[in-house]
Amino acid sequence: MNKKAIIVLSVLGAVAACTNDPDELLAPSGPGGSVDIDLGALPYDSLSSYGFFTGNLQDLQPAPSVLPYSPITPLFSDYAHKSRFVWMPPGSKAQYVSEDVPLDFPDGTVLIKNFWFERVQPTDVKRVLETRMLFKRNGEWEFANYKWNAAQTEAVLDLFGSFAPLQWLDDDDQPHDVVYRIPSDAECLVCHKQNDIPEPIGPKPRNLNGNFQYADGTMNQLQRWIQAGYLEDNLPGNVGAVTDWKDPNANLNDRVRAYVDMNCAHCHSDGKHCDYRPMRFAWQETTDPINLGECVIPDQEVLPQLTHIVARGDTAASMLYYRISSTDETLRMPLLGRTVVHEEARQLFADWINSLSPSCN
Repeated sequence: MNKKAIIVLSVLGAVAACTNDPDELLAPSGPGGSVDIDLGALPYDSLSSYGFFTGNLQDLQPAPSVLPYSPITPLFSDYAHKSRFVWMPPGSKAQYVSEDVPLDFPDGTVLIKNFWFERVQPTDVKRVLETRMLFKRNGEWEFANYKWNAAQTEAVLDLFGSFAPLQWLDDDDQPHDVVYRIPSDAECLVCHKQNDIPEPIGPKPRNLNGNFQYADGTMNQLQRWIQAGYLEDNLPGNVGAVTDWKDPNANLNDRVRAYVDMNCAHCHSDGKHCDYRPMRFAWQETTDPINLGECVIPDQEVLPQLTHIVARGDTAASMLYYRISSTDETLRMPLLGRTVVHEEARQLFADWINSLSPSCN
């Protein structure tokens, strides 16, 4: 065999090897050339190892192949700021199932969520506390949590959970103290499961069917995912959307439905952690007032005066209002994910309950 033939065969052999190696299919970097994931090696020890963010890590500037997104009504987490991103292996994309079900993501997908506070005292600075990830391998979702260092230069893998006490100032310079809980992987599973199988919560089409302010302009998120090659372009023409719970012009009942859908339905649905309770808080189920707890007698007595889960026109008799107003970890709702009262939400529920009639018997 002459020298030219040997070279040609060597090149063809190398191409064939790359094509047939599953790891090689996941290894190529994204459009920005910065993300390099070996799915078999996950989770990495440090956040920076993924290459999801460029420049100063604390700035959380995504690499070009890392797409930001946000649910229309997000989860409340002790007033922490959040940013969410998705990354998928090149050439792969999610599939639409229904507007009420999380997208069917391909293996190798990583969902990323960062948590931070602004104006943290005494130095009045931004402080990133944690980055949570869900990554899909062999058809199953796995957790990877990263705890940020004090220098804000790196976050390291920590699946055991911890507390982060801090004080921050709001826009009116009022101080707020919080002992922020960074969850363990077991705590993550409490909320992120369906019949004890881990799953995402937020990326359902109805939660993404709204506009997002991207670096190059505002665009509907589902259309952006399609444009980015992260979602199959076969959406039905009637995909619904949840209400923005903060929208003062939206229907009051729909604002409440949107809030409990994101903050409560991950436990109060069939196959979820609290499915033994009578409430069903998912958006598609709360068109029935009974599923919201209206005039439903609690199956557990907490205080004698709490006669109904929602007593129309009477917050003092409403178990739901009592629980969202509590910080007692045995009574508050939700049980995980917050340690302080969400005052704006409490006012929303007070307005809603007081608007309901007729009163319960």
